Amino acid sequence: MQNKRNVWRTSKAGAISNLRPVTEPIEALDPEKIRIEVKSVGLNFADIFALTGLYSATPEDSFIPGLEFSGVVIELGDSVDTDLNIGDRVYGCTRFGGYATCVDVLPQHCRVIPQEWSYAEAAAFPAQSLTAYYALTELGALKPGQLVLVQSAAGGVGLQAMRMVQKLGGVPIGTVGSERKKQFLAEQGFHEVIVRGEDFGAQLKTQLAGRPLHLVLDGIGGEIQRRSFDALAPTGRLIVFGAAEFTPGDKPNWLKAAWLYLKRPRYDVMDMISTNKSVLAFNLIWLWQEQALFDKLLSGCESLDLPAPHVGHQFSFRVAHDAIECLRSGSSMGKVVLNC
Repeated sequence: MQNKRNVWRTSKAGAISNLRPVTEPIEALDPEKIRIEVKSVGLNFADIFALTGLYSATPEDSFIPGLEFSGVVIELGDSVDTDLNIGDRVYGCTRFGGYATCVDVLPQHCRVIPQEWSYAEAAAFPAQSLTAYYALTELGALKPGQLVLVQSAAGGVGLQAMRMVQKLGGVPIGTVGSERKKQFLAEQGFHEVIVRGEDFGAQLKTQLAGRPLHLVLDGIGGEIQRRSFDALAPTGRLIVFGAAEFTPGDKPNWLKAAWLYLKRPRYDVMDMISTNKSVLAFNLIWLWQEQALFDKLLSGCESLDLPAPHVGHQFSFRVAHDAIECLRSGSSMGKVVLNC
């Protein structure tokens, strides 16, 4: 490994076009961390929101986006206490900094890659799995037999959530934006899928056919979210982990964003008491402040023994902007990954 690394860095949040390739020196390894030669990087909508300044956790100054990676352990810090060894294939998470050919992270944020998984598949696993697992288990308190509505079920988080619901004994119902994505989910073994139309509320009522809806995982927002909440049975829970309707282009359209913000669903706690429904929301980045919980959740994801994530789109590390546009377009299925 050379003493330099390649990264994608932005001078400040505000526009995706500010993201530039940079070669920079590798600093001395923190004694508590391990060094990874990165092979693949997973992309997330959080990257887009961070680059455009719409993510509350975004660093104020120059930063490298990216929350997840896979690669090979090439160095251990002098004070590291870990079962990992130099040469191990691992996937892991980082609080920004993932768009890089070399990263230094705490060893507890990494896990050994299953032998049959590729680096691209491994890089696709941690962030979307943590999101889905935290929503379903910690917040959703999913129980066997319960119905779960998963929005954008053909995307990275959505597909992983569908798999987890099945693994945990629930009944997944997915929503997608096209017949092509519905067919994709059928090929993945999921047949309760709604292609969202103009009257989503009616579509959902028909699909439920009188069955109680216990849990909704929503990363879309807007009217789709409102209708989903309305369909919940008593004790039902709406879990919100994103707002795809706000996804910006290169720069945010502040007038459009303001209009969508004013139109966003609002939930009255007094009504929620009367109907016995709940709304919970979270931002995955804050799990870094809860190290014990972070480790528990990552181990929980690993213990489910899920198949390798579906990687729908792979790009060279050199063309990060193409990969970001693929994700931003909303046409992607499965995970979008950069390969170094």
